[in-house]
Amino acid sequence: MQDIELNSRHDSALSLNDGPHFSLPRADGGREAWLVLGSAFILEALVWGFPFAFGVFQEHYTSHELFSDDLASIAAIGTTATGIMYFAAPLVYGVLRRFPQYRKTCSVFGFVVLLAGLIGASFATTVPQLLATQGVLYAIGGSLHYFPAFLYLDEWFIQRKGIAYGTVWAGAGASGIAIPLTMEWILRTWGFRTALRTWAVVTIILTTPALIFMKPRLPDQHADMGPKKVDLSFLKSPAFWMLQLGNIIQGLGYFMPSLYLPSFATAQGWSSLSGTIAVSLCNAANVIGATFTGWLVDRYHVTTAINICAIGTVVAVFLFWSFAIYQPILYIFAILYGVFAGGFSATWSGCTNPVRRHYPAVETGMIIAFFSAGKGIGAVISGPLSGALVQSDTWKHHAGYAYGSGYGYLIVFSGITASFASIPWFGKLCGIVS
Repeated sequence: MQDIELNSRHDSALSLNDGPHFSLPRADGGREAWLVLGSAFILEALVWGFPFAFGVFQEHYTSHELFSDDLASIAAIGTTATGIMYFAAPLVYGVLRRFPQYRKTCSVFGFVVLLAGLIGASFATTVPQLLATQGVLYAIGGSLHYFPAFLYLDEWFIQRKGIAYGTVWAGAGASGIAIPLTMEWILRTWGFRTALRTWAVVTIILTTPALIFMKPRLPDQHADMGPKKVDLSFLKSPAFWMLQLGNIIQGLGYFMPSLYLPSFATAQGWSSLSGTIAVSLCNAANVIGATFTGWLVDRYHVTTAINICAIGTVVAVFLFWSFAIYQPILYIFAILYGVFAGGFSATWSGCTNPVRRHYPAVETGMIIAFFSAGKGIGAVISGPLSGALVQSDTWKHHAGYAYGSGYGYLIVFSGITASFASIPWFGKLCGIVS
């Protein structure tokens, strides 16, 4: 409600200053709002969809003669990219909130850096070079390119933030349907250099119109009317840290299934394509999960949505991935995991409500940016951690079902960390998360 009140006062101030001939475009709907939402969806799909499909590249790199001697570091490429982008959210959001006139410039500059990362990776001959380009450089460009969209989104959607953020976050899942299958085919036919350069061209073609339609709701001459000071008082909130703790622990295991599904399928004796199909199904289900979760947090307490995501993820991991010795079961797991685990990020807009109840002046976007950074902790750690779990797995060939595949430790770790996402529910029972 505070977002609505602040926006109403801001709109009224503009009307008073500009007279009867000036009025703000409609929020929460209308052609311009939907164009901004669609543009943000495209940025999400392109910037995040690519690293989320890294499992296909990981399978290719581990069997490539140039990189096969550094297998432990390959998994860190994808998680470094996602981790840095998650971490960068509070910084980019905070700076651009103080200097909103540079939003479009920042997004365009980040796009150039992102493309440099893709092209640079296509010339790599070592794993450290891939890590520096496809991992670090891509992430820096991606964060500068993508996060300005949050500020635009906050201006255009006020009462319907949950569904707006859920729709945007579904973008990565939507693109993830086609990216793994397409990249797997290009990797198998022409190699990683062609795959990376092709994706750079596709990104240019699709991003250009999105950048054109991404525009502020407030006119440029009034951009400085918003609050200049970045309010971080919410970091004193016990509710924030209870919600953040569940978010971080969930993030530790969240990325592991999508990273290792292609390798898991190969270990089962199936073709690499079966693992790629599983990744695509998982990403497709993310669309349903993110949209449905966004709908939930607009109508119920956020812990309800968090519990649904947590319980569904635990069931998917322990009831289906654990017994995925047949391809259909693996595909069922991928779909369920995509719906429930993939929808978890859409709870962030709802997580802001218990925090802002005690710190009403804090912006929703800044709180969400810190939840993004929390998930980044899990992303960065999960890369090397997952590699260590796979390498140290003593259950291989000694345990039943999928636990003996060489990924048994990974399965258990993913399921346990997913269960910890429900920590905020216990906080609600104790009165901490109200």
